[in-house]
Amino acid sequence: MGRRHRPFFRINAVESRNPRDGRILEKLGHYDPLEKDQAKQLVLNTERIKYWLDNGAIPSDTISEILLRQGIKTKYAEEKAARRAKAKVQARAKGKLFNKAERIAAEKAAEKVKAEEEAKAKAKAEEEAKAKAEAEAKARAEAEAKAAEESAKAEETPAEEAPATEPEQKEEPKEQ
Repeated sequence: MGRRHRPFFRINAVESRNPRDGRILEKLGHYDPLEKDQAKQLVLNTERIKYWLDNGAIPSDTISEILLRQGIKTKYAEEKAARRAKAKVQARAKGKLFNKAERIAAEKAAEKVKAEEEAKAKAKAEEEAKAKAEAEAKARAEAEAKAAEESAKAEETPAEEAPATEPEQKEEPKEQ
């Protein structure tokens, strides 16, 4: 029932062979999720609900949850919980994730591990770059020290004089 942006749900006893919106056997209550007053939000006729459950009515999953919140336990809800627990144990035994919450937690853990690995790789790269820069600075310092030593030696010893060359005289042809 209800309309767009204004949900309203009726809780009915219906023959399983009838269509969803078909003939109902009995109205058992209603649920108005937008109602502010908690007493008016969910109205149930618990005596009639118990009567129908005792006569073999099978509640939908949603109604089972609503009834469970109201303290009415059904054997179908208990069976479903048992099947779900068994499936969860089997999934864990195989190492698979069972529900969406577990998948989200696993994804977050994987992202955290990935971020840690990236941080370690980045730190290692920074250390390598720092070591390389230090090695280059050390090599430059050594080269500068060598250059300074060579210039100091050059200043202490006089420059070798080049041998004096006599000016070449041009031979003039002799006149005969």
